[in-house]
Amino acid sequence: MKALTIHPGSRFVVVLLQLICLVAAACTSSSGSTPIFTASTPVLAASFHATDTSDGGGLDPRIVNIMDEAFHRYGEWGLLEIDPATGQVVHSLAPAGRFFVQGSVTKLFPVSAALDDLGFHHQFTTPVYALGNMAGGTLNGNLVLVAQGDLTMGGRTRPDGTVDFTNVDHTYANDVPGATLTPEDPLAGLNQLAQQVRASGITHVNGDVVIDARLFQPDPELDPVPVPITINDNLIDIMLTPGPVGGGPKSVTWRPHVAPYHLDVQVKTVAAGQPTALQVQTFSDGRILVSGTIAADAGQQVRVAPVLDAASFARTALIEALDRAGISVSAAATGPNPVSKLPKNGSYQGDPRVAAYVSPPFQEYARLIFKVSHNYGANLTLCLMAVKAGSTNCSAGFAVMASFLDRIHVHRDQVALADGRGGNPVDRFTPEAVIGLLSYWLKQPEAAAFRHLLPILGETGGLSGSCTNCPAKGKVFAKTGTVALPDLLNDRIALDVAVAGYLEAEPGQFHVFDLVVNGSVVPDINSVLKVYDDLGNISGYLQEDAAS
Repeated sequence: MKALTIHPGSRFVVVLLQLICLVAAACTSSSGSTPIFTASTPVLAASFHATDTSDGGGLDPRIVNIMDEAFHRYGEWGLLEIDPATGQVVHSLAPAGRFFVQGSVTKLFPVSAALDDLGFHHQFTTPVYALGNMAGGTLNGNLVLVAQGDLTMGGRTRPDGTVDFTNVDHTYANDVPGATLTPEDPLAGLNQLAQQVRASGITHVNGDVVIDARLFQPDPELDPVPVPITINDNLIDIMLTPGPVGGGPKSVTWRPHVAPYHLDVQVKTVAAGQPTALQVQTFSDGRILVSGTIAADAGQQVRVAPVLDAASFARTALIEALDRAGISVSAAATGPNPVSKLPKNGSYQGDPRVAAYVSPPFQEYARLIFKVSHNYGANLTLCLMAVKAGSTNCSAGFAVMASFLDRIHVHRDQVALADGRGGNPVDRFTPEAVIGLLSYWLKQPEAAAFRHLLPILGETGGLSGSCTNCPAKGKVFAKTGTVALPDLLNDRIALDVAVAGYLEAEPGQFHVFDLVVNGSVVPDINSVLKVYDDLGNISGYLQEDAAS
């Protein structure tokens, strides 16, 4: 079990956990034949208490015991579960049309819209053009990489073409302990491009290397802000292991090595059991300051430092990759990305394409976003939909999503979104809306593919740490979401948690569900972890009930 770090200074969402982001819900059973999405769908009062099972005891006693815990005495529960085979409501709690904050469950909406808009099998082709003239092996001119919004640029791609991930992603390393790195080379895509440039006959660039990052405009309203070029999530990974007490770390490694970034480590090893408190800061000259303490028994710690200028970082990384491939560049490797050298009209017609990196299918990126709750990738989907619609403004992606929801008959007025990740205070939606979205995918040819993109109870992603030995293991497929905020007045933590997805009722048959609780309060981090464990078990109990 891993601890959760709360940062009281955060503006709103403090942590969107993917480590144990389990499920929060309560339920009563509806034994009638009421179809879903009608005014007569059974509704219980918001003041419902777990022991008030008005259906005569249909609520699993194990769920009742969890709901009766003091943590939830001020919380409001929501649940909608249906059997799509019959269209009947299985469980319903609170109005199915009531807004709830559901954190990263929000990602189901933009990623689903992007899967529909781009296609499961869409691939991003990132080209490199040679601008100028060739004389022998020398390009008298510039090499230009035209960024296409590829989320990983080969940095997570396995040999079989799938995208790798760990259950605690490095993008969460500074907030959620236990982050680990995938083994793939973060610079793999750039290395492939450099090798292709060399194979084209170029051995020297008598000019510059430029990143064309004009695909879309960065939108500061999105947090994190997506950009057209992304290398290693535009992060530097830092790995530290503790040394002798009173001294520095035993080892410090980092990746990817790209100039002018360099480490300045001011970390002290403290006694076992003492706090590990590491801070990372990036400076404009490339210095990455790592400071604080690491406990002697902490084991390897992963932290990340933000890249300050993604295009300049990618430019330097590409020049260094060209050097490794045997290609020299006359321009200095470091410095700003020289955008003034790009063609003003954005056209490369007539310029030879000397390399191209082709991404894995988009469904692999959707899997990554869902499994690890990848915030940057979720926001990026808005920009990608905007680009396909002919806009450079990421906000145009909302119109694409709106059209998708209208077409699949999801009540769009029951969805309020201001980003793609579920981190904006505006983000909230009803159980009825998310059930409608999930039910749509069950009717599509990609139903099984979509289901397996989601975390799986006891096995992968945000549900991997719960119910690892229960009968429901491997039978709940669902996106998790958690918003944890500090209550400074009472020195406690307020929680909104949710999970939405599929319960395997029998082989090949699934119930669709959305479980959420808003407004639970816990005194400390250990209690947070207990709630997550309990709520993960609830999803298993619901699956057992569905299969009975």
